[in-house]
Amino acid sequence: MRSFLAAVVGALILAAGLAVPAPAAIQGDYIEVRGADVYTGPCFANSEMNLEGQQAILAWKVTSGSWEGVPLDGLSVVAVVRANATLGDRFEDPYPAKAILIVDTNANARQRAALADFARSRAGRLTENVVRVETSAINLDVNDGGQHGSASLVAGNLASIKTRSLCAGDHICGNEEVFYPPLTQVAHALPAYTLQDSFSGQGLGVVWDRADERSAFVGSFSN
Repeated sequence: MRSFLAAVVGALILAAGLAVPAPAAIQGDYIEVRGADVYTGPCFANSEMNLEGQQAILAWKVTSGSWEGVPLDGLSVVAVVRANATLGDRFEDPYPAKAILIVDTNANARQRAALADFARSRAGRLTENVVRVETSAINLDVNDGGQHGSASLVAGNLASIKTRSLCAGDHICGNEEVFYPPLTQVAHALPAYTLQDSFSGQGLGVVWDRADERSAFVGSFSN
């Protein structure tokens, strides 16, 4: 009788364990900003196609998890991209693109390699041609002040982003929608208003300092 009860209890414990979903291998916060409006109406989008939107900054902050067995909790990585056409335009080929990676100065050598590999995996063809890898202090804060869409990124003196949530005053033509989806796989992301977006590094043949565009996504990633 005792052996039977022990078997039943063991089976219940095993079943309970199987019912609990496994935690994500890696997860965290994500910011993306583009050189053209991503939340916009067709009239505005058509005026920017082939003229704007070739640049992007993608940033990930790992809140928990590891990549290829390397723990990355609390570390960040940034990819800055310059493509050949408006990113997201279905009728033009933006490749080949150039990219630089900025890896967290708080990471050790093994973690820096893992962060770079993680960014390449997430960004896909956008980071096939990495022309430069920088190391810098990175401060990425999503939902800054407790408001969704309010976020900031400072990667040393190389790149910075500041966003806020979209509001009624940002609807100019009344036909706005998410015209371009995020460039990477995300668990959740909503468009946001870009207060400031800048890049002053080397390697891409271009620098910029932009403001007041509907060009950002703020969200999270998991794997």
